[in-house]
Amino acid sequence: MSYLLTAAIVVVIALVLLWLIVAYNRFIRGVHLVREAWSGIDVQLKRRHDLVPNIVEAVKGYSSHERDVFEEVAALRAVGSDGDDVHKRSEAENALTQSIKTLFAVAEDYPELRASENFLSLHEALVEVEDDIQYARRYYNGTVRDFNIRVEAFPSNIVAAMFGFRRREYFEIELASERLVPEMDLSAARGGTSEGNDA
Repeated sequence: MSYLLTAAIVVVIALVLLWLIVAYNRFIRGVHLVREAWSGIDVQLKRRHDLVPNIVEAVKGYSSHERDVFEEVAALRAVGSDGDDVHKRSEAENALTQSIKTLFAVAEDYPELRASENFLSLHEALVEVEDDIQYARRYYNGTVRDFNIRVEAFPSNIVAAMFGFRRREYFEIELASERLVPEMDLSAARGGTSEGNDA
């Protein structure tokens, strides 16, 4: 009888150890997935940062008196370009987004600038990069969600507490391209339609 009891205890201990190993390894996998997802965001943010000086130069060529705006963009670009603190990086990137929007608002006063091929290609490149940032952000936030569920859910939260696995922050960013919708001349479009009908 004692032999059976000892065997049962050994089996239970073995199962608990096996579960601990599996749960720990799932956390390690989650940590690496979150890091990989963050590196994807980091790459796209660096691409956006590389575009910013070109946008500044394009606007500066038409409006040299907006010195404060140019200096602010340069300073924010330097602040936000590094670091793995998700919250600080998010704040820095959102501040940079506001400055990029200010640059494009300045560009609105210069029709020749908005029509220039260089400025249009920079605008398209910014939209493309920010689309890629959105995809990377969705992937990152998905991996963070899965990781956080594991940290909080029972019984995996026991392993999280034992080994110091903590919740990760979501990355939220406002993008300049969300407000950069090309303007359409509707009066010209209506005129063209009416002419076609008259004919």
